[in-house]
Amino acid sequence: MLDLEVIRMTDNELDRMDHSYDVVVIGGGAAGLNGALMLARSRRTVLVIDGGQPRNAPAEGVHGLLGHDGRPPGQLLARGREEVRRYGGHVVNGRVVSTHQDGADFSVTLQDGRTVRARRMLVATGLVDEFPDIPGLEERWGRDVLHCPYCHGWEVRDRRIGVLATSDRVVHQALLFRQLSEDVTVFLDGLVLDPEPLAELVAREITVVADPVDALEIIDDAIAGVRLDDDIVVPCEVVAVQTRMAARADFLGGIGLLPEEHPMGVGTWVPADNFGRTRVPGVWVAGNVTDVMAQVGASAAAGASAGAQINADLVAEETRAAVAARAGRASALRV
Repeated sequence: MLDLEVIRMTDNELDRMDHSYDVVVIGGGAAGLNGALMLARSRRTVLVIDGGQPRNAPAEGVHGLLGHDGRPPGQLLARGREEVRRYGGHVVNGRVVSTHQDGADFSVTLQDGRTVRARRMLVATGLVDEFPDIPGLEERWGRDVLHCPYCHGWEVRDRRIGVLATSDRVVHQALLFRQLSEDVTVFLDGLVLDPEPLAELVAREITVVADPVDALEIIDDAIAGVRLDDDIVVPCEVVAVQTRMAARADFLGGIGLLPEEHPMGVGTWVPADNFGRTRVPGVWVAGNVTDVMAQVGASAAAGASAGAQINADLVAEETRAAVAARAGRASALRV
């Protein structure tokens, strides 16, 4: 479990927050902190505002991240905060409630009423997982209810794994978990599959249960099985489910950048180009808020890329201003 005490801060750190920055980074996960690190190392004034609700909070460790595999998420975030501060960046706890354009700059308002200005914004607030209305799913999330075979699969290898359908993408998910266990059951929960994907499941010796699901069967603080609507319990120890993923970005409405439905039908996102630029000039996004499938490593890399792009954008703006100022001085001398 994520130890939030590891990244807790005092009110004095909020008191040291300045009123204006080159860049405000909203979100202090892997994407936000890595973006802030790139900016701080480029001698930019940068503020990270973190709401303290990381998506991977229930996880015991981060996996698939070279050099940090198995590290508790809280430790990874604490280390990232230390690195940002080492280069002069500011990191504070707080929740952003609104953003607005303020001339050429942006204003960012926190829940406590404080407002800071920024020349650029990097939004890396991630997403929220929304669960099917089945008792037990959300309560067991991050323990024996999971979603990603690459994030958690090794830890549940060779166990009885149930895969709960929320769409026809369940076939892909089930086939991935079949690589990790010979005992995989797909619960269609009323979903009707076409013959070809159904044949794929059968060919890989994956059990298919068509009946509606009523709840998870929990015994002694562990999943014992999946209870169907006729009270039959199908034994399993782990349940995989594809959640609906909703981008945490409603506070961007003031600049006309609300989340949109994802083209894959998996939830909402904030669209951007390959460098993280949104349609609002001066605003970048990185991590799960725009790439709903990104793991920690990919999110961190996207944050680093966005940070570099923001710095380059500021350099270009400052260079144009310097050229104009120099031309103005030369013109004045000629007069």
